[in-house]
Amino acid sequence: MTPGGTSARPAQAAVSAQLRHVEAIVNPAAGSVGPGAADAMTQLLAELGVPAVVRAAYPGDLRDALQRAVDAAPDLLIILAGDGTARMGASLCGAAGPLIAPLPGGLYGLKDWKTALRETVLEGVVTPVSGGEVDGRRFHVAAILGAPALWAEAREAVRTGRFKLAIHKAQNAWRRAFAGRLRFALDDSPTERAHALTLMCPLVSRAMANDELALEVDVLDPKTAAEAFRLGFRTLMSDVMGDWRNDPAVNVARCRQGEAWARGHIPAILDGEPVRLHKRVDISFIPLAFRALAPRRPAPAGRG
Repeated sequence: MTPGGTSARPAQAAVSAQLRHVEAIVNPAAGSVGPGAADAMTQLLAELGVPAVVRAAYPGDLRDALQRAVDAAPDLLIILAGDGTARMGASLCGAAGPLIAPLPGGLYGLKDWKTALRETVLEGVVTPVSGGEVDGRRFHVAAILGAPALWAEAREAVRTGRFKLAIHKAQNAWRRAFAGRLRFALDDSPTERAHALTLMCPLVSRAMANDELALEVDVLDPKTAAEAFRLGFRTLMSDVMGDWRNDPAVNVARCRQGEAWARGHIPAILDGEPVRLHKRVDISFIPLAFRALAPRRPAPAGRG
C-alpha cells in the first residue's frame, strides 16, 4: 500500500508500460549465469511483450558492450552478470542515466534471475539506490580496504575449486597480515588505526535500514597474530563459520565522509573486483548512485 492507503499496482503497471526500448547485457562466463542465458532472456522478454536487444558479452568485451547499451539510451538496461559487471554498468548509467536491473541478487533477493526479471517487468518500481566511492571509484555493494582483501581472493579461489591457488593466496595474505596498518578518519572523528576497513552500502548492510544515508564501516583490528589468523580464516570460511563481522576483533560504525591512508598502495576489493588503490584515499557515501527497476521490497520487521 502507498502512504495514502491506495494500491501501488497502477503506478507499477505504468512503469512497465514505458519499457519500449530495453537493452540487456549477459555474461555467460559469470558463475551465476552460464551458457544459453542470453537466448533464455530473449525468449522470456518476448513472452512478456518487452521489445529488447539482448547481447552476450564475455569479460574482454563487457565494458564496450555496456557503453554501447548505455549510449543507445534505453528505458531499461538489464545486466545479467557478476557484481563487477553490475558495478561497471551502474557507474556508466549514474543517477541521470537509464534505469538498470542488475541481476541476480542484491535488490532481487535469492530468487533465480528468471523469476526476478519476470517480477521486475510485471511489478517493478523505480528504486533509488545509494552507493559509495573510494579513491574515485564507485561501488554499490561493498568495499574491503587492507590485508583482508587478499583473504577474499583466497576465498574466491576456494569457491571456484582452485584449491592450490587458494593456498597460495592464503599464504600471501598471511605473510602480509602485519605488513602495514591503515590509518583512517571517519566524518568528524579523530584519526584511528586498524588492520583494515570494510564499507557496506545500506542495501546489503545487516546493521542499517535500506534507506539509511550512510555507509556501514566495519573496523577490523586484531591485536595479535592469532587474532589475525582467526579473522582471516573466518573470512575465508564464512559460509561455514558464520558472519565474520561478529568476530570480537571487528567494530561496526557508520560514516558519510572519510579518508584512509597507509605507507604503501592499499589492496582492496570493490564489489568483488580486486584493485590496488593509492596510498591515501577519500571515502564518500553517494546518496543516489543509480536508479534501478526492481520488485517492491517488503518493509523489514518492526518498520512501517
